[in-house]
Amino acid sequence: MKRAGTEDLRKTARDLFDRAVRAADPAAALRHALAKAPLRSAGPGGRHVVIAVGKAAMTMMAEALRHLPPVPETRAIAVTNYENFREIDGCTCFAAGHPVPDENGLRAGQAVIAALAAAGAQDRVIALISGGGSALLPAPAEGLTLDDKARVNQLLLAAGADITEMNLIRQQLSALKGGGMNRLAAPAPVSGYILSDVIGDDLRVIASGPTCAPLGTPAEAARLLRARGIWAGLPPAVQAHLGDQSQKPPPPPASNHLIGSNGQSLAAIRDAGPGCLTRIVTGNLTGDVAKAAAEILAAADEAPRDQPICLIFGGETTVTLRGSGLGGRNQELALRVAMAMPETETNWVFLSGGTDGRDGPTDAAGGLVDEGTVARIRAAGADPEALLANNDSNAALAAAGDLLITGASGTNVADVQIFLRQGG
Repeated sequence: MKRAGTEDLRKTARDLFDRAVRAADPAAALRHALAKAPLRSAGPGGRHVVIAVGKAAMTMMAEALRHLPPVPETRAIAVTNYENFREIDGCTCFAAGHPVPDENGLRAGQAVIAALAAAGAQDRVIALISGGGSALLPAPAEGLTLDDKARVNQLLLAAGADITEMNLIRQQLSALKGGGMNRLAAPAPVSGYILSDVIGDDLRVIASGPTCAPLGTPAEAARLLRARGIWAGLPPAVQAHLGDQSQKPPPPPASNHLIGSNGQSLAAIRDAGPGCLTRIVTGNLTGDVAKAAAEILAAADEAPRDQPICLIFGGETTVTLRGSGLGGRNQELALRVAMAMPETETNWVFLSGGTDGRDGPTDAAGGLVDEGTVARIRAAGADPEALLANNDSNAALAAAGDLLITGASGTNVADVQIFLRQGG
């Protein structure tokens, strides 16, 4: 059972999470950015080529089309995940696979390449970038296949690679990532409007930086794959491609604009003033979920106990797969916190959720746990320790009634965690 006081805390946590998601609304973020950096009009006789990719692609495209200066022709393409897909007038729209690339994403990538390659000096290219773009827009480099890239992606996810590591490698295997859009569009100038889902807001990392210089070289990607212990499992074509030491020239620069981030969402929670001592503990909660859980427990232990508290975290953790269960980084983090919290700790709740509304290959955004979570799992006839060992956080939280279900949000600025305690 969930006590009345705990139910109030759970409602507050969910309300604060919803506020964080609203703060990342891509339409509002783009509208605000365009007021400061308006879209550039095409040259005489030129066209607008508008490419939107990522989990916020549809909303960003619809907003951008409302602000385009008048020209004789506009070519618009938007690519997003299946959950966020919708049709937009005047735009060719694709739904594609995430986190594992699929054939629909490949077709979308081919359409984007064709549109960019046809751009001339009088045209203007507008790139609307949000999280998820790496998987959604696969464009294998020459000599590689979609299956090759999918295998690399699966190996990286299973090894617990962080987003920077994954994107360093993805850039070397793609015709679009790591400044590929700029190369293909030249001599047309490119303007990028970017919604960040990565910690630190490195534009080279978001969606693998299609309008930015790459993070590294083929040799650096190969060294990272060896260090992660997955080089031997790579397709031979990938090994050969990364072994080619010839260097591409740097891509032409784009005019890039950061329009939203995880930090802005954390600030929205803080500024909500939920009637208690509130602080942002860190916007850099990264690394393995076990380490992240320890950080959250330490912060809770150090916080005052004589008054209500709200501790806010943001970031993007990783899970090292050791079992065959179903879950995601937010669900496993919530489960770990619930299992590790001392039994003497009462009147608390903890929420961990992805702002995109999806955590791993599940329909949950994450988990919302409290002091009774573990007992509810056991009462349902499940073994929380065994489920955790099998990376089966989804089943564990479902048994407790503690899955955070929001539906697709249409945005993506990484993850948010909220710890509430009544105090007193």
